[in-house]
Amino acid sequence: MDVIGGFWTSVLAFLLVLTVLVFVHELGHYLVARRNGVRIETFSIGFGPELFGFTDRTGTRWKFSALPLGGYVKMFGDADPASTPGAHLTAMSAEERAVSFHHKRVGQRAAIVAAGPIANFVFSIVVLALLFMTAGQSFTPPDVGGIQPGSAAERAGIKPGDLILSVDGTGVQRFEEIRQIVSIRPGEPLAIELKRDGRVMTLTATPDSQTVTDRLGNAHQIGLLGISRGSVGMMRHDPLTAVWQAGREVAGMVTGTFTALGQMVQGSRGTEELGGPLRIAQMSGEVAQSGWYPLVWFMTFLSVNLGLINLFPVPMLDGGHLLFYGIEKLLGRPLGARAQEYGFRIGLALVLTLMVFATWNDLVQLRVVDFFRGLVS
Repeated sequence: MDVIGGFWTSVLAFLLVLTVLVFVHELGHYLVARRNGVRIETFSIGFGPELFGFTDRTGTRWKFSALPLGGYVKMFGDADPASTPGAHLTAMSAEERAVSFHHKRVGQRAAIVAAGPIANFVFSIVVLALLFMTAGQSFTPPDVGGIQPGSAAERAGIKPGDLILSVDGTGVQRFEEIRQIVSIRPGEPLAIELKRDGRVMTLTATPDSQTVTDRLGNAHQIGLLGISRGSVGMMRHDPLTAVWQAGREVAGMVTGTFTALGQMVQGSRGTEELGGPLRIAQMSGEVAQSGWYPLVWFMTFLSVNLGLINLFPVPMLDGGHLLFYGIEKLLGRPLGARAQEYGFRIGLALVLTLMVFATWNDLVQLRVVDFFRGLVS
């Protein structure tokens, strides 16, 4: 019964998280498109056959579809949910051109496309700000409570009572921020600016590399300084401070994601950490069982990553469309239909390859591959 309950918790938490994030993303496209006079034909949560929906008075079909792994806004003039230009664009009347997405100025189209990822970032900042105003933000002053013998901190000369001001050029206000920066830089020399007895000094520490296994059984290489913190508490913020702290958290998420991706490209971090929908579902269930606060935090983290991924300059993604619009602005004309078609084919191949790779990682991490290997052997 526990296994079944855990499975349904994961499924329901995953559907809740994904539905909210997809809705926010597509709502960004929708609102800016409507603002620029574009007719919206379909607003869909999910892909494939429609499960249920309704048509509003402007003619937009709002619906939930069978495959809940994304969503789309289909605008007038689109040939498909990926906003590929339709073949009928040249035959449109003046009235139709006025509400067609592909007949808008390049700046308007870029704003509509960029609105989806921007909505994800704004959503994360707003939700975290509300969280910090109500439940509070985990807050520990960035002072050193203790030093582990033989640790990177001891070798660098850090002492108990030191107040850490910045790590690798990034200012820190909480002990948690030190951990966020250090954990993704194992084996990298870091400049530690600190205050000791009223004097500011800079030391260099190289975090030790340690393999840890999380609650889901996934192994990760993390960096450790070997310092302990003092007292831990929750601090509620006023609205302005809450927004500022939320923005800092989102900026930290963005920086951490790019750092991790760079390490994967360099080969210093394993690509097995890339997860797909199965692992997100499992993590959603695990986090949901920990309480509503971790679940909301997890949702904001996924929202930031959804926004980032969609900004990658890959055709089929929002970033790919923005790349085409940038080229169009430079050339003074759109790319040819054949060039765009090849671009979308390449983009589709890249996206599908990444999905297959991430899903394979999920199956390996969830021991599904080992299970079938055991059956065969």
